[in-house]
Amino acid sequence: MAQIRFRNTNQRINDEQKVLEFLQSQEVLYEHWDASKLPERLQENFVLTDAEKAEVLATFKAEIDELSARRGYKIWDLITLSDATPNLDELLKKFEAVHTHTEDEIRAITAGQGIFIIKGSDDIGYFDVELTAGDVISVPENKVHFFTLMNNRAIVAVRLFIESNGWIAEPYEDPSFIKS
Repeated sequence: MAQIRFRNTNQRINDEQKVLEFLQSQEVLYEHWDASKLPERLQENFVLTDAEKAEVLATFKAEIDELSARRGYKIWDLITLSDATPNLDELLKKFEAVHTHTEDEIRAITAGQGIFIIKGSDDIGYFDVELTAGDVISVPENKVHFFTLMNNRAIVAVRLFIESNGWIAEPYEDPSFIKS
């Protein structure tokens, strides 16, 4: 279940309904899929073969199809990040740069943990959305954000796209942003 941490106060929201309500107020979609339906051997496996990636996508086919039909996504894939990922630190530098996109950035976490840091309304400032297996988030197009891994440095996520060219970040300079 996702949790929220406000960067300017360090306050947290841990209750699922309150997390949902807060994210809705910030125009961020949040849903939850049943991650336990994934075969146990894939639940904490962060080095997947192409066949295992296809199995993860097949396991969540109904959810992917329903979400795609509802929100207009046309393509999807699976991203796996862990210390076994070649050039992980270089990839994280790209993901950790504050940016926007011209389409939603949606991730359905099937294993591991990650954090989306999102710029909220002026009274909120930046907040962390800490995600675990089963959490689905969609950061709206043009909403300032970035992504990083949590301490375990491992995640598997379904990525959905409208555009066939996939993940393209537009850098966003924000002098008010301080990493914490």
